[in-house]
Amino acid sequence: MLKLLSRSGRIACALLAGVLVYPDVAAAQNPSLAEIARKEQDRRKATKNSDKVLTNKDLPPSAAKPAPAPTTTDANTAAQPAADAGAQKPEGKSGEPEKDEAWWKQRMVQAREGLRRNEAFLEALQSRINSLSADFVARDDPYQRAKIGEDRQKALAEMERVQSEIALGKKQIGDIEEEARKAGVPPGWLR
Repeated sequence: MLKLLSRSGRIACALLAGVLVYPDVAAAQNPSLAEIARKEQDRRKATKNSDKVLTNKDLPPSAAKPAPAPTTTDANTAAQPAADAGAQKPEGKSGEPEKDEAWWKQRMVQAREGLRRNEAFLEALQSRINSLSADFVARDDPYQRAKIGEDRQKALAEMERVQSEIALGKKQIGDIEEEARKAGVPPGWLR
């Protein structure tokens, strides 16, 4: 009968016979899930339990310092940096936040960041307006020209708004510098 089967058929018969004769060989090589769970339970019992609870006192002094507050990128917070800074700082005798070097620096950084962001946005708007103006001139279709004209007018209105915010930001920086000068703050604190 073996001569009648092809080579692949003989190999398949041999494998099948091996599995039927030795079914426990495969089971002995792969432990069951219950056996693995028992071994893990025994291992956990054998290891020592650490009952030590870590506290802030266990940390080195450098790790106990709080992380600096992330700067916000919202344009509205740039106009009122004192409110955010004052909420995190200890208060002085008069109920105002303590105006130390970090407070002044944070206030100036927020004002300058708001100004920088608005100036970058103004440049992007100017590029968009230039592109829309070129498209408007190049179009022959009245519908497309009208749509491009509307988009250009919206961009121009937005550009005027951003220009007024830039002027306000520059004024705010000047006001902060003047306030610091009157308060006797060293110029290095504002850099």
